[in-house]
Amino acid sequence: MSLLVWAVATVAVAEEKWETVSTGAVSIRVRLRPDIPGGREVWAEGSMAVGLPHVQAALRNHATFRQWMPYVTESRVLEEAPGTRLTYTQLDFPLISNRDYVLRVVEEEGHAEDGTVTFLQRWTPDNEAVPERSGVVRLRHNSGSWLFSPLGEDRVRYVYRFTVEPGGSIPGFLAGVGQKDAVLDTVRAVEKRARQLAAQSSAAP
Repeated sequence: MSLLVWAVATVAVAEEKWETVSTGAVSIRVRLRPDIPGGREVWAEGSMAVGLPHVQAALRNHATFRQWMPYVTESRVLEEAPGTRLTYTQLDFPLISNRDYVLRVVEEEGHAEDGTVTFLQRWTPDNEAVPERSGVVRLRHNSGSWLFSPLGEDRVRYVYRFTVEPGGSIPGFLAGVGQKDAVLDTVRAVEKRARQLAAQSSAAP
């Protein structure tokens, strides 16, 4: 992409207004990404009633996503090194073809102004690492992040942001209707899994 095209795309994204699609315990905002065909950027915020170490444990174990993450039917770690890993994921949605994606995941710990530890997990596509499969639509634009900040010992505040294209042919009304539910399902699944890990840790001798 040339610098001129990149600059135009960046300005176009910056000018898009956020639309609030959910308020309350989980706040969700969405805006279009004109630089990505059919693409949307999602921003969700809220809190989870579980400690940060258990959230980290849930999100770091990508291989188990197929057991508890909504829509995930296959989850594999292809490469791993300290602070980063390459992952493959396949999704099974109702009414549309299966989707998959390959991501480079990076994790960082930082410190908030009050000195508490924060946890950032971010991902970008690495599609060339795995050939595309017949009958499965590759999501080529998939990037985002989770940012967690502790709210005491057993609660965290999160900001969940991601940009993704629907991939393939999806009726507009399906893409819009499923958006809010998919985000809520993912947030709830992460919290549920983290709480399960917390319970297992407490029960261990």
